[in-house]
Amino acid sequence: MSYKRGLMLNPVDNVANVLEEVLPGDIIQLNLNNEILTINAKELIPFGFKVAVKEIIYDSPIIKYGHRIGLASQPIKQGTLVHIHNLAGVRGRGDLTKKT
Repeated sequence: MSYKRGLMLNPVDNVANVLEEVLPGDIIQLNLNNEILTINAKELIPFGFKVAVKEIIYDSPIIKYGHRIGLASQPIKQGTLVHIHNLAGVRGRGDLTKKT
């Protein structure tokens, strides 16, 4: 088992960025407000990519740096990669705007 570094800046975040390549079974360590959080990696997560720090249910917001960056396009398990295959962008999407 290997420890890898991750970056999470806001306690409301449900994703963090990994600061080095993470392999399945690695433990990702996050230092948030001087508290160490750990996550077991379930799959390969390339350097700089996002990892789910908790379970994210379908169609719920994905939060990074305290801001909503998209919606979960499928359920996302803790410790798995968060990227375009399971994150739907919402900025500038007229199809999501409520019609009046």
